[in-house]
Amino acid sequence: MKIILTRLTIRCLTGFCMPQPESLSLLMEAFQCEFKFQYNLMKKFIIHVWFFTCCIYSFAGQGKTDDFIKLFPANNGININPDTHLVLTFGTEPILGSHGQIRIYDASNDKLIDMLDLSIPAGPSNASNRGKNVQPYTTIPYTYVSDNFTNANTKPGTPSGTALMNSDTFQLNIIGRFTDAFHFYPMIIHNKTATIYLHNNLLQYGKTYYAQLDPGVLSLKDGKFKGIERKNWTFTTKKNSPVADTEKLTVSADGSGDFNTVQGAIDFIPDYRPTRTTIYIKNGTYEELVYFRNKWNVTFAGEDRNNVVISYANNEVFNPHPVNVSTNEFPGTFPSRRGAFTCDNSKGILLVNFTVRTTLKGQAEGLLIMGKENIVSHVTIGGSGDALQANGSVYLDNCTIEGDGDTYLGRGPAFFNQCRINSKGAFMWIRNTSANHGAVLLNCTLANNGKTETVIARAPAKNGKGYPYCEAVLINCRLTGITPAGWGPVDGDVSNVHYWELNSLNLTDDKPLDISQRHEASRQLTIGKDKETISNYSTPSFVLDGWTPTMIPVILSQPTTKTVKPGEPAILQVKVASIPEATYQWYKDGKALVGEIKAAVVIRKTAKANDGEYYVVIKNSSGTIQSRIIELKIPI
Repeated sequence: MKIILTRLTIRCLTGFCMPQPESLSLLMEAFQCEFKFQYNLMKKFIIHVWFFTCCIYSFAGQGKTDDFIKLFPANNGININPDTHLVLTFGTEPILGSHGQIRIYDASNDKLIDMLDLSIPAGPSNASNRGKNVQPYTTIPYTYVSDNFTNANTKPGTPSGTALMNSDTFQLNIIGRFTDAFHFYPMIIHNKTATIYLHNNLLQYGKTYYAQLDPGVLSLKDGKFKGIERKNWTFTTKKNSPVADTEKLTVSADGSGDFNTVQGAIDFIPDYRPTRTTIYIKNGTYEELVYFRNKWNVTFAGEDRNNVVISYANNEVFNPHPVNVSTNEFPGTFPSRRGAFTCDNSKGILLVNFTVRTTLKGQAEGLLIMGKENIVSHVTIGGSGDALQANGSVYLDNCTIEGDGDTYLGRGPAFFNQCRINSKGAFMWIRNTSANHGAVLLNCTLANNGKTETVIARAPAKNGKGYPYCEAVLINCRLTGITPAGWGPVDGDVSNVHYWELNSLNLTDDKPLDISQRHEASRQLTIGKDKETISNYSTPSFVLDGWTPTMIPVILSQPTTKTVKPGEPAILQVKVASIPEATYQWYKDGKALVGEIKAAVVIRKTAKANDGEYYVVIKNSSGTIQSRIIELKIPI
């Protein structure tokens, strides 16, 4: 009997290693050879064992619970968005390999669709040697071609403008139709989760794919993960894309929206679309490099400012400018690729209610925005040097910008309203010319997070080129950690420099700052003498080339249902981003509440009469929205 059981065990274990239909046959054969008696009873046992084994292998496990792997998309998953990442979650922390391939096949014909080679480094980790001479800016204006260049039809690294071919020494991925391509991480590991980043735009709707992982791409400390073979990880994409002219798209990292990624959503929207499209981003961490160009009238609205985080480890070293041309100094120069989130050559973009950041140091923008008539509202921007770079007219409202120095960099014009800049070094490097205004900060806060005092702004010459028209105007701002001079060096002629302040206060006590030692190029405005100047610079349209920023109200946080006892207070409130400021009208059971015209309804002492359904209508000159309907419950 022991010999028979041993032989059966060996055959069963063999079956466990291959949970395909043939494994059931193998197990049944084992039973028929050894247990011809009690056939029906043992048949049921074997079928149950086989079914359990297949369940384990549906997660690509190795047959033991401590080797359990959860796959996303799940094996045999359906209705998958084509922009999905592939995610493996282990019971222990996996180890990233340095060789082997990840392959994606079309299940209908076994055609190779995508391949990631882990032996190729993600990107440079040290500044490359670009020669002794500084690379010139292009003398030929960069042309933004509106063609559907993707990894499916164009070789990554194909040069645009005056750039040379991008070397394939590192990983390359065409993102947002930028054919010169970006360096990227094919796999990122955090704790017990490994995320695979396929090349963009290769998966299609209405297709079934299977993924294979060579053993070398990923391992566990116990050595038991041996990759994924054959068709053990298969998934089917959604049959159809969203309707082409849809006005709203939803992004959700868990796959429940129209897209899994922010990039997938913006890629779907046609260039220069005249009507507005809203991309609603549900709470989650979106670790992706976002780049788009030639987009008009798109709103990116996060579900929650702190809980929608778009981030990537990017900087000038990892994604440098081409070897033969510099970037971004003036309109028409070659675009930069070093931002975590880059809006390029776009108009009417609204970024609202989320966090965006890069996780690398150096010249590293969390947000790089270029174009005109763009708005950033209630957004937290995190970066290092040049955390925010803005070129072209942009209006920033109630934003927080965090960086290590030159935290705002740009050629303007930029208008900051009620924003906060946290910086360890100079807050701004202003590079505007006489063609437009620079940066105006109204009712803003500048807080020094470093160990030594720093300056508000600086304008040193770069490669022999100065900024004699640089303009930074502070009106009713609060500051801390600023040197007595306040302003940094300006190389060359300073007669046209606008380093202006009005009513600068100390952040710690709201007392006027000591301005007795301010930089000789700076000027203190006075309410009497400079009344017209102050009025002009407090008006966005004056600063922003005649453009008046407007934005339909966006609900940042909805009112919520409450249950309170009679006699207790109740507050119903909504939080809104709106340009210009919004008006409010609250309703109860469909009828307008007289006098309830603020963002919050405050009931100091509730009674049964307050029980009912409430909502608020919010409007400004750009449009009207309504909150969700909630209940105030007053149980007796």
